[in-house]
Amino acid sequence: MLSSFRAFAKSPLAGILIAILVISFGLFGVRDVFNGHASNDVVVAGKRTISPQDFKTQWDQARKGLEQQSGQPVTTEMMVENHYDARLIDELATREAFAALLDKIGLRPSDQLIKAQIEKIPAFFDQVSGRFDKALYQQTLQQNNLTVDKFEASLRDEISQTHLVSAIVDGLRAPRAYTALGAIYMTETRDVGYFSVGPGAVPAVAPPTDAQLTKFMQDNASRLMRPEFRVLTVVRFSPTLVGANLPVTDAEIQKQFDFRKDTLNKPEVRSLVQIPAKDAVSAQAIATRLAKGEDPRAIAKSTGVEAIIYVEKPKAAIADPKVGDAAFAMTVGAVQVVQGGLGPAVVKVFGISPGHVATIAEVRPMLEAEARKTAAAEKVYELSQKYDDAHAGGASLIEASAKAGVPTMTLGPVSQQGASPLGQAVPGLTLKLVQTAFALPQGGESEIEDEGNGESFAVHVDKIIPKALPALSEVRPRLVQVWMAQEVAKRLRAKADDLTARVEKGESLESVAGSVGGHVAHLVGLDRQNAGQNKDLSQESLSKIFGLKVGEAFNGEDAKAFGIVVGKIEALRGPVPTALGRMAQSTRPQLTQTLFREIGADARKSAKTTIKPKTNANVARAALGLEPLDPKTGKAAEKAK
Repeated sequence: MLSSFRAFAKSPLAGILIAILVISFGLFGVRDVFNGHASNDVVVAGKRTISPQDFKTQWDQARKGLEQQSGQPVTTEMMVENHYDARLIDELATREAFAALLDKIGLRPSDQLIKAQIEKIPAFFDQVSGRFDKALYQQTLQQNNLTVDKFEASLRDEISQTHLVSAIVDGLRAPRAYTALGAIYMTETRDVGYFSVGPGAVPAVAPPTDAQLTKFMQDNASRLMRPEFRVLTVVRFSPTLVGANLPVTDAEIQKQFDFRKDTLNKPEVRSLVQIPAKDAVSAQAIATRLAKGEDPRAIAKSTGVEAIIYVEKPKAAIADPKVGDAAFAMTVGAVQVVQGGLGPAVVKVFGISPGHVATIAEVRPMLEAEARKTAAAEKVYELSQKYDDAHAGGASLIEASAKAGVPTMTLGPVSQQGASPLGQAVPGLTLKLVQTAFALPQGGESEIEDEGNGESFAVHVDKIIPKALPALSEVRPRLVQVWMAQEVAKRLRAKADDLTARVEKGESLESVAGSVGGHVAHLVGLDRQNAGQNKDLSQESLSKIFGLKVGEAFNGEDAKAFGIVVGKIEALRGPVPTALGRMAQSTRPQLTQTLFREIGADARKSAKTTIKPKTNANVARAALGLEPLDPKTGKAAEKAK
């Protein structure tokens, strides 16, 4: 065979094939020739893609949401352990497939519609004018790591999907027969007989041996494993740590006062009404009526104008300066015709609140606090610069802190959730500090990290204590309790299965209960509506009861004590016809909404089947800084410490 290969290699045909391969390698690369094009995107659905950066943004938003819900730090590792990465990839693939299908069929909202929708979003309104502010719109998007193009594309997808689903289900109402079936399902009642089987009905369990406990620990390693802990050295740059004793001179206070005295003074404010007039004659008539005490709004309306009312406003707030000058020279209750800059007007003053000129003595505490705050911020900046210069010059965190004159503190051991080995919160930690520390190797040091409000820190990882199982001696008492409880539960479950089988074979519930010293209780009129308020039976038992026929038996956990309940269905009754009709009618809107959601979900699933999006879990993992999955084992390799 080898000689045949050699002969073929010398033939003209072999030369042609080799030339084709060389050209292919040059154009597409070796990988593409044999394996096809490899995408660097997490999701590809038609012409739409989710890049690694887009996936990371979605991931970070989801993580922040989980942290807000739980009130504690949530790490990428915790989310991956709960398979959140796979769920997010699938969710994004479904979303993009649906959007790609809408693109394919040509459903695309106009630019005018997108613009109109954006201008209705309150988050983009100027607080003073109450109108859409384009600069605020762009600034808000930037603060949320969004570009205008991405936000508007997302809004376009949302509108087109809403329009499609709404068109599909327009006029949808759940059929009466459907709601009647739901009402029957909810209102049928069952009578149940049951008795409890406690630990006394099974043989006692002997204490476990060390070998049994060791195996039990190994079988439950994931639950018993202690998390990774770290010991940290932290240096903090905080205005609160340096500002308390900073001196403030009288000259600094005077300087602050001189700079701010115009804003510290309280101007005189007045309440008044201004009614525009067409001419001097109508102005005099309006003034006469105002002086008599008539309602200014009614007077203005009768002359075809609107009264302008100012309540507790300074002179600068009066739109017409001439009207303002006149109004602030009048007494309370006075009425005057004023030739304003916009024409004649009648003014009446209803109230005057005198102004106040602030003295330095009155505002000194506030000015001292502000001066001290400013000085503290400058001092913190000076200290951080000294530290940064020393650290950049090769000094360690501790050495650089000493040169800057800033104290360090040792924290830990601390877990990635900010807890001590006893599960207590470790003082002095923040979410950003923990995240920074757990991104470093042992011996690693961070740069100065900003936490906002003038606070910053740097952290050194002194020691990493890998996650490990505790020693048997440390957890023996608790482990023995759990092991014995589980053994008793196994025996109780086996006993309950045996007793349930006897009831199924026709033996009376009373006879079976008597064999273990139990007493039969009866529950009458149990239905799916009142089951949630039932305190006698566990959720396990209730979930079985509503799937059984008359005479069938069940067992489940005891809701009141450690044990098992054994029982059977004694009677089943349908709903009262009048009650059935009322329930069928009242539940129709709710069932219609359920159908609406299911149709929308099915539309998305159908789009996914049609578009067939491609996903790449390892590209997603790389975006999160995780090791790729082994294609054979489906697991990631452990990172070296």
